[in-house]
Amino acid sequence: MSSQGASPRWLLFAFQLPTHPSNARVKTWRRLQQIGAVPTRNAVYVLPNTDQCREDFAWLRAEIGTMGGAATVFAADALDREGEEDIVTTFQQARDADYRALTRDADRLLASAKGKAGRAARTTLPRSIRALRERFAQIERIDFHQAGTRQHAAESLAALEHLAARARPRPPSGDAPVRAIKSVRGRRWATRPRPGIDRMASAWLIRRFIDPRAKFAFVDRPSKADVPFDMYSGEFSHHGGLCTFEVLCERFGIADPAVTRIAHIVHDLDLKEMKYASPDAPAVGRMVEGLRAVHADDHALLEQGIGMFEALARSFEGIDEKEPRRTRRTRRKNPGRNGS
Repeated sequence: MSSQGASPRWLLFAFQLPTHPSNARVKTWRRLQQIGAVPTRNAVYVLPNTDQCREDFAWLRAEIGTMGGAATVFAADALDREGEEDIVTTFQQARDADYRALTRDADRLLASAKGKAGRAARTTLPRSIRALRERFAQIERIDFHQAGTRQHAAESLAALEHLAARARPRPPSGDAPVRAIKSVRGRRWATRPRPGIDRMASAWLIRRFIDPRAKFAFVDRPSKADVPFDMYSGEFSHHGGLCTFEVLCERFGIADPAVTRIAHIVHDLDLKEMKYASPDAPAVGRMVEGLRAVHADDHALLEQGIGMFEALARSFEGIDEKEPRRTRRTRRKNPGRNGS
């Protein structure tokens, strides 16, 4: 049990879903798997009591609400040491299974590349390795108690790394509906405290393409004059499987190769998916966590995050010259020079 005055060690997530739609339960189960939650004997799911895990459960609770269900999050401790050890063992067993599955897939890929069909296998090997590497990073992010089979998976991946080659990036997505930028210029953008990957990137996008003089506030409830973003509801939030950064790109018609690359990174890190498997995603994720550890002040944290994404975008410039730098309705002078 925790000492008096200490925060409870665990977060518990209980939920109910309606009978219809029939896929709601499967969708919820997949999201619980993605964020690393494990079930208890009473079908209540558990995560460590950290800022990131609280946010993950809050997003899931909002998603369940949109499907007509309800969810509650509790903070608690086990009553005795045996109970604590049981929970830790459950986490370790779940991640051990993930690492073993990855090791099997990596070993099969290596055997295929070395076998009779090796030449054909090697043509698709770079993409397969990137997907495995991002899958490994995803498991690491939710490996809260150092599962013992991690090293075996790392060694299998290392055996494949020498065969890796850079693959061409995916082209930017097609046209999307455009919202008038003038409707939000000059207004304050409001979001939740302790910005993470999606809010940092979204703030950079807002400053870079929507309002160079944008000001940001951290509130629980935005005022009517504010423009809320990455709250748990609203126009500029998660919609239809898109993170807030992607929604902003669609709403304001931002079409830029560097932005597309950043969108892929933010999507996978924020939604804990492997849809794009960008090789840059793990490093960006670690940088965000480092900034959160260094800066206690949210305004300083956000400004540092904006600077980081500006540097990342500039590093991507010129990689794909086939796509001109533009937004479909945005006309600016000296892009990216007003981020202070």
